Amino acid sequence: MQTASTVLMVEPIAFGYNAQTAKNNYFQVEQKEADIQQKALEEFTNFAEKLRNKGINVITVKDTLEPHSPDSIFPNNWVSFHSDGTVVLYPMFAPNRRVERRRDILETLKNEGFGIKEIDDFSHFENEEKFLEGTGSMIFDHDHKIAYGSVSLRLDEELFRKFCTEFGFTPVVFHSFQTVNEQRLPIYHTNVMMCVANQFVVICLECIDDELEREKVQEVIKSTGKEIIEITEEQLQQFAGNMLQVQNNNGEKFLIMSQTAYRSLTEEQIQKIGKYCEIIYSDLNTIEVNGGGSARCMLAEVFLPKN
Repeated sequence: MQTASTVLMVEPIAFGYNAQTAKNNYFQVEQKEADIQQKALEEFTNFAEKLRNKGINVITVKDTLEPHSPDSIFPNNWVSFHSDGTVVLYPMFAPNRRVERRRDILETLKNEGFGIKEIDDFSHFENEEKFLEGTGSMIFDHDHKIAYGSVSLRLDEELFRKFCTEFGFTPVVFHSFQTVNEQRLPIYHTNVMMCVANQFVVICLECIDDELEREKVQEVIKSTGKEIIEITEEQLQQFAGNMLQVQNNNGEKFLIMSQTAYRSLTEEQIQKIGKYCEIIYSDLNTIEVNGGGSARCMLAEVFLPKN
């Protein structure tokens, strides 16, 4: 199944700008304000409430003050939860993000009635300086067992291919770039430039500079029968690629994004998405500016079976 009906969210307790991730996350801007944590918490709470109001199952866990992890609001990078009961833990680029991997969160899911059969831990690859940051770096087409991955410091190609072999995905490897100070630099996470839903794909094709790679990605998407909804690099900068489709307990589907992303879309793009599902958007400005991530990054899909 492409769309989960349960998502895990981590409530921030000491959210803020992370200098370790800013090295290659060009979306981050440090705001010199005293109430960033309070603003982020308000955005988080409103966002979770909007999802619950649509009947989406949201499991929230609180972050911890110690050890301090300013990016813990983005759990999809360190863990993924699969329908066969497997939980995967991932190797993280920034040392202060590695402490986000918390076994007590897995216990919370068990207490919510989810079955965990096996934990597959890739985190030891950090010792080799190889990173694969979960569903930030990999975009899954679950229905067709395809995984899209844009190579960067946070997606090691060899490790990506190993993951795909182990989990039965066909890897689609490419390189995507954004313009920063007139330079073309690698996009840090694939999920800021593409989103795979059940019947469509939102993608910034102009970020894939290599023409052959761009054509290959398009061909693979077309082979799945999904409509390509293209966004521009300017829209990508507004987090328009950082979306996630989920469903509620009635099977109704929604595309989740930030208010910033929604406002960047054209009427035509909104109508194309609207053919397939309703849009939910929420103001995440403080989280986006300081954290360099948006709505999709805040949601870890839970595909685990229920006991």
